Order: sequence, then structure tokens, then C-alpha cells
Amino acid sequence: MGSFGYLIICVLALLSCTVNARPATFLQDFRATWSDSHIRQLEGGRAIQLVLDQNSGCGFASKYQYLFGRVSMKIKLVPGDSAGTVTAFYMNSDTDTIRDELDFEFLGNRSGQPYTVQTNVYAHGKGDREQRINLWFDPAADFHTYGILWNHARVVFYVDDVPIRVYKNNEARGIPFPKSQPMGVYSTLWEADDWATRGGLEKIDWSKAPFYAYYKDFDIEGCQMPGPSSCASNPSNWWEGTTHQQLSPVEARRYRWVRMNHMIYDYCTDKSRYPVTPPECMAGI
Repeated sequence: MGSFGYLIICVLALLSCTVNARPATFLQDFRATWSDSHIRQLEGGRAIQLVLDQNSGCGFASKYQYLFGRVSMKIKLVPGDSAGTVTAFYMNSDTDTIRDELDFEFLGNRSGQPYTVQTNVYAHGKGDREQRINLWFDPAADFHTYGILWNHARVVFYVDDVPIRVYKNNEARGIPFPKSQPMGVYSTLWEADDWATRGGLEKIDWSKAPFYAYYKDFDIEGCQMPGPSSCASNPSNWWEGTTHQQLSPVEARRYRWVRMNHMIYDYCTDKSRYPVTPPECMAGI
């Protein structure tokens, strides 16, 4: 091959990498929604710091909504005595009575106690599907990847490469599943000491403020809305592929390990709230 041809291939490869480069900077995909003075860009926008103090918390959201796909972020949570704080990362349809929502909520703790992650699923306005696990590492010591995979078959919540929750599409059994409303990607850092830590028993210690959470590697891959009407129903989208219709054997083992060793609350087994087990809880993974 001549040197010119080799140069062309190199240029095309570089352009391809540039066009498809992920993750993006904060400002490419997101905007501040609440108290932008408490959101600080770092590393040229490739990372951000959220601040919570006695004046305000803060939040941000994606500029667009998406229908199916995968979203993930690397987050380093509030260190030390974070009791009463909540760092949330979620998808929301931004509709009132029939909202769809997929939640990660990281519940602060007293120093030395495990960090608890609460997940929840709203479908067609129905929520109250909380599950909680204690993380098996210190999420304030370093960044870890938290992601949501959403396709026609299921929703999977991931911590790093470990699935911690699966919500299957069981519409055939009359169980609602979020599939018709696009959702935006949101995150907030806020004070919720009326419920966040030990059911509100542990209050926020403002002498430890300000509280900081850090984000980087913002990654959204999905059907942007408004957009081509055929995108969301395209079976060729990678997230709709056969490998994403069910957990792999390795993922299934990790999932069972989390559920057996780190789950501390599951609405499916809360007989005081649900004397009759909710039907989606019988569907397994």
C-alpha cells in the first residue's frame, strides 16, 4: 500500500474514533436543572462535582430523552459521615400521572457503615417497588460504574459489571412495563434526612458540610427522541440483541451472589406492605 493510501486509512480511523467517541463531556449531553452554582466542571467538562450545603443541593439532566438503550456514569459518592444525604441517578419520563422511572438512590451513612443503594421501578405510574442492597466496597473511595440497560425484554441495573436487579417485561401477565414513553437521564444530590438513613433516625450533620459527589464518563447510547420513528422498534439495535435478552451464566451467578449476600430489603418479601406477593415478583430473572 502506498503512503497516501495508508494516510487516508489512518485519517478515516481517527475520524471514526472521534465521531463515535464515548463517553462525552458533561455539556455535550447534560444541563443543570437545579442550583447550577453547586455543579462544578472538572477536567475540561469530562468530570463534575456536585455540592450539597445548607443553602442548596443540586441536579442535572440530559438535554434529550431516550427510548430504550443503555445509560451509565462513573460516580464517587459522598465520603465519611454522609448520613441524611441522597445521591440519585435515574431515568424519568417527566410525566405526572403515568410516569415511568428507573431509580438508583444512594443513601448516605454514618462513618463506618455500609453504603446502601435503593432501586425502584415505576411503570405506567405505579411504583413502590423498592429494593435495597449494601454495597460490597467503599463507593466513596473511588469511582464505580452504575448503569441501566433498558430494552423491550427487561430492565437491568448494574453496579460495575454486576447486575443487582432485573425487571422483566411481563405484559403478557398484565404487569405494566415501561416501553412507550421516552425518558431523560437525571441526577441529584440532596438532603433527605427524614427517611434516607435508618428510616430517618440518623440526621444530617451540617458541621460536616459541604458534601461532595463526583461524576465522570457520561455514557448514553439509545434512541434519542424526537428522532427516527423506527429507531425504538429496530431489533438491530445492539441493546436488543440476543445476548441482552437474558443474563449470561456469569451475570446470573453474580446476580444470585448479590441477592444472597448483600440484599437488605425487597418489597417482594415485605408481607406487611404486600400480604399478597406482587405478581411481577413471581417472574424471577
